[in-house]
Amino acid sequence: MIRQGAFVGILDRFRLDGQVALVTGAGRGIGAACARALAEAGADVVISARTREQLDATASAIQTAGRAAHIVVADLTDVALVRDVASAAARRFGRLDIVVNNVGGAVPKPFLETTVEELEQAFHFNVSTAHALVTAAVPIMLEGGGGSVVNISSVMALISGRGFLSYGVAKGALAHYTELAAQDLAPRIRMNAIAAGTIATSATELITEDADLRARVEAATPLRRLGTVDDVAAAVVYLASPAGSYLTGAVLQVHGGLQTPSTQQPIPDL
Repeated sequence: MIRQGAFVGILDRFRLDGQVALVTGAGRGIGAACARALAEAGADVVISARTREQLDATASAIQTAGRAAHIVVADLTDVALVRDVASAAARRFGRLDIVVNNVGGAVPKPFLETTVEELEQAFHFNVSTAHALVTAAVPIMLEGGGGSVVNISSVMALISGRGFLSYGVAKGALAHYTELAAQDLAPRIRMNAIAAGTIATSATELITEDADLRARVEAATPLRRLGTVDDVAAAVVYLASPAGSYLTGAVLQVHGGLQTPSTQQPIPDL
């Protein structure tokens, strides 16, 4: 924690010493990278996902960075369990300063094959779970003076393409949720989001393991490469830290300059 009146260099503004962060979906990919990055910046980290073995690996990385990790194994589609994750942070560390809502997603499908139930499931998994965690976390954060929430949205919240109806609607809702909730939570709690592009993770192995497809995706991206989990993690540290203290309600675009989807679903005209 930066002391009032102390000299603060620009890199010091990215420090999170003495703070406690909570990251959902932290077993692998973007969530695991965010947890490691927050630990490297000085935070102790509560991590949650469904798979214990994956969380153990993330916890080990946090501990290697010299910080404490606390594992909560939970099915984060259950909003009651999501709320319990925030309580676990308070029980273990006595405070909560940073929340990263990373869990989410939806499977691309043609329009007429996307059921109402699937649309509702996508909203629940991406938005309702985030709201459940934030509403449980806010009272704890306020006890410590405030905090920061970062929601992991997607470039598909900003652009359109065939097959992405449920995913894009859910991520678009999460982005606007961020803008609306930031007004309600200001000034003591900041909320921002990241519109992530095509990131190389286990979820995009179809792209990363196919040289031809990867080349097409990279060619469709103005920066001519896939994003990395550390690209997103670095943005999370910025938004969560004092370096980003004048941002709230922002949707930071970490997508390599995409203005159209980097992959096109092979869906014919109706």
